[in-house]
Amino acid sequence: MGKARLEAFSDGVIAIIITIMVLELRIPHGADFEALRELTPTFLTYVLSFIYLGIYWTNHHHLFHTVTTVTGGILWANLHLLFWLTIVPFATGWMGENHFAPFPTAMYGVVLLLAAIAYYILVNVIIHAQGPHSKLAAAVGRDFKGKISIVIYLVAIPFAFVQQAIAESLYVLVAMMWLVPDRRIERRAGD
Repeated sequence: MGKARLEAFSDGVIAIIITIMVLELRIPHGADFEALRELTPTFLTYVLSFIYLGIYWTNHHHLFHTVTTVTGGILWANLHLLFWLTIVPFATGWMGENHFAPFPTAMYGVVLLLAAIAYYILVNVIIHAQGPHSKLAAAVGRDFKGKISIVIYLVAIPFAFVQQAIAESLYVLVAMMWLVPDRRIERRAGD
């Protein structure tokens, strides 16, 4: 199977996820700054989630530049990733609507954690399908960035119950680490 169909489907799903998120932004009930200020937590959560979805979309794009053949395992690993990404609008809305309350903030982190694990699995399924000497295997190496992201989420989630600002800062830290598309893959894909 070629990869074009999988890429188009994934692009479509991510576009729909972003559309759902923006549709969840409520119109302020008022025409002054105070009405807009009340929506600040919801808007900030939306911005962070939009950045995360953009990160996944760009890295998914680079990732599939290294793929030559799509296997059943790759299809299912990709669907697994998309499943967790489709939960992002729910977690985004819940955390923003409840002004970063502990449990919604922790659950937001759980969704981010499970999406990161799903991406890690997808990368490893692709490497397994393409072999240990593939471009992707050479590009990710030991995948320190992927592994440390998972560890940071695991640290952040309990902090949501102690100090939400620390948890949120750690979520932002991971996003900052991934904001620039993965150059390791970009360099190898051109080989």
